[in-house]
Amino acid sequence: MKFVDEFRDPELIKSTVNEIESLMHGRTYRVMEVCGGHTHSIYRFGLEQLLPSSLEFIHGPGCPVCILPMDRVDEGLKLAAQKNVILAAYGDMMRVPGHSGSALELKARGLDIRMVYSPLDALKLAVDNPQSQVVFFAIGFETTAPATALTVLKAQELGLSNFTVFVNHVTVIPPMRAVLDDPDLKIDGFIGPGHVATVIGACAYDEIARDYKKPVVVSGFEPLDILQSLVLLLRQLNNGEARVENQYARVVPWAPNATASTVLAKVFELRPTFEWRGLGAILQSAVKLRPQFSQYDAEVRFADVLANHRIELEKDRIERGRGPSTPCGEVLKGLIKPNQCALFGKECRPEKPLGALMVSSEGACAAHFNYAHERVD
Repeated sequence: MKFVDEFRDPELIKSTVNEIESLMHGRTYRVMEVCGGHTHSIYRFGLEQLLPSSLEFIHGPGCPVCILPMDRVDEGLKLAAQKNVILAAYGDMMRVPGHSGSALELKARGLDIRMVYSPLDALKLAVDNPQSQVVFFAIGFETTAPATALTVLKAQELGLSNFTVFVNHVTVIPPMRAVLDDPDLKIDGFIGPGHVATVIGACAYDEIARDYKKPVVVSGFEPLDILQSLVLLLRQLNNGEARVENQYARVVPWAPNATASTVLAKVFELRPTFEWRGLGAILQSAVKLRPQFSQYDAEVRFADVLANHRIELEKDRIERGRGPSTPCGEVLKGLIKPNQCALFGKECRPEKPLGALMVSSEGACAAHFNYAHERVD
């Protein structure tokens, strides 16, 4: 474990923290870590407690479970309620609350909803259960989208007629733009997602630096990774620079992954728009299956079911004034901190989450609850 130990070496961490303090020069900076994995590491290792209070972390929309709007969760659960349907979902999605409960709760009520670790697990369910329609609830940024695309190609190769995908894959650059376009937010620089960059390449963030004059440092997830990335960001900010730097070069290439890019382009196309929790509709911020793969698209196969559900949901919302009861959007946009939510640690806890940010370990609220020094009794 020498490699991990090196990135958690107390003396290296201490000297890097000292360098950060020397680079602040009495200034105040707001840095957004886009990826939920970075949020988790920041809280887990107590990095906020090590750094000057004038250096503020803003927890961005980089947790795919957290940004999915409740209506979209409801649509996936509506598919699970259909006769002879098996809904397959990742573990985090099992606990995300919809208006009528989570997938885990609906499973307990009798729906056939199964947790899987990969889209290929869902495909195997279709092979093993030819009498059922298997729907895979696909979610994630560009990091997980290639696996879904390859699974669709495998389903085509096998000639399966009982397998579809409810596609909720999103892209990382448009929400970064949406955050920067919001006049209520002030972001000085970004810690760029490392896992996504293994697919899209560090070069993908060039447009953020170019168009918005904001520095982006692609970072690893160890404590020293994040601290080193802050050093690189502060140096740029102090020098009035705005470019992309790759702190995570041991893993992340500068150019996109050619194989992943090819399969993504073959199977997916951009949606005109997609709804993000807290950020609203963002243009070209998600993908869907291309028309030639429509037989594997749950939104095509179950179009009537989803259309009727949307009508019922809107009618119910008008009649009851029903809507999300948690301020997850404000947390995602950095307008409030997790512990500033009145529900945090009380009605909303990891074992019984009311909001999506308390579900995933990468969600800002769950990370804050599990690792922050202030404890809720």
